[in-house]
Amino acid sequence: MKRIVVVGGSLAGVNALEEIRARGFEGDLVLVGSEPHLPYTRPPLSKEALANGIDHEQLALHAPGWYAEQGVTLRLGHAASGLDTRDRVVVLDDGTTVAYDGLVIATGSSLRRPAMTAGISTALELRGVDDAERLLAAFQNSGHLVVIGAGFIGMEAAATGRRRGLDVTVVDIAAYPMSRAFGPEVGRWFLRRHEDHGVRVLCSTGVTGLEESGHRTLVRLTDGRTLAADILLVAVGAEAATSWLSGSAVAVGDGILCEPTLATSVPDVVAAGDVARWHNRTFDESMRVEHWTNAVEQGRHAAATLLGERTPFESVPFFWTDQFDARLRCVGRPMPEDDVAILTENDSTLVAVYGRRGLLSGAVCVNAPRQLVTLRRAIAARTPFLEVLGSGLVAS
Repeated sequence: MKRIVVVGGSLAGVNALEEIRARGFEGDLVLVGSEPHLPYTRPPLSKEALANGIDHEQLALHAPGWYAEQGVTLRLGHAASGLDTRDRVVVLDDGTTVAYDGLVIATGSSLRRPAMTAGISTALELRGVDDAERLLAAFQNSGHLVVIGAGFIGMEAAATGRRRGLDVTVVDIAAYPMSRAFGPEVGRWFLRRHEDHGVRVLCSTGVTGLEESGHRTLVRLTDGRTLAADILLVAVGAEAATSWLSGSAVAVGDGILCEPTLATSVPDVVAAGDVARWHNRTFDESMRVEHWTNAVEQGRHAAATLLGERTPFESVPFFWTDQFDARLRCVGRPMPEDDVAILTENDSTLVAVYGRRGLLSGAVCVNAPRQLVTLRRAIAARTPFLEVLGSGLVAS
């Protein structure tokens, strides 16, 4: 293998680069990225960057000189538009091609864009640093921020906007914020927290249309009300960025379908991060995880697989969200349809555990770091759900 190409200037892609060099690969390394920026970390974009301003140097995963030191050729500002696995070339959106012997796909996810936003120039989104720059500029003028979507990004941006003094309204068709991830129990707790800070949250409410009116956007709701937004953020989720693989031999289905090792259906092609769907033996389930820690771990594991390792990737997923003074940390793979038990709940702390098929499947800990560590170990050990409930394992 003389040349390895990493497609995706993402956290997973950069960690794959690091691991490839750490394992002694001395051939050509090429990084293809759709954005013109050097790779950067994304979680602060909806929190610290919006609250305090965007520091590109602080967001960067590596200083500019690191890539030259590691012998990485950068092909930034051009998205991959196709893959020819027979001739082993990646096709870029400017028509050029990049040949590879080994390939790491780390293209992450792309935002869902409701059809009603077409032609609405005032509708903002938040995925990359350029989006954050536009949203931050809009925040400077204060006014009314309307967020469509009460998921992680939407609620983080709502909290940040409120802290900056904006009037904030969040709209979502679900019954509670973040309920698609955690169910109603956690969603109710965060609903109260946002309302206590002055955020208006309109759940079980859809949007029927958008209309530009001067410098504002009119947001028409299913209940007949109309909101006048000075700032409109559309945050209705993301999907695996696999459209560029259409017609290739790489198998996809809500992500790239991977072996437990993160190898794809094509020899010498692996995938990592948001885009990878694999069988996680810790849970005996196929899953795709869109979170920071998973991107780091999978980037490194996929690189090892490409260079000859054959170890299955097993993990207990971990992710976080910070909203006002609530630091939520989630471990495992909770689902809304799981059995749910609230172990601790008060104005400042929440601990919820989830059970599936008789085993502890996940936990949500808000301002409860000690319980988080204990529960992550219990999930990895495949602890029976009822044993957790009756053992006093996470007593505060």
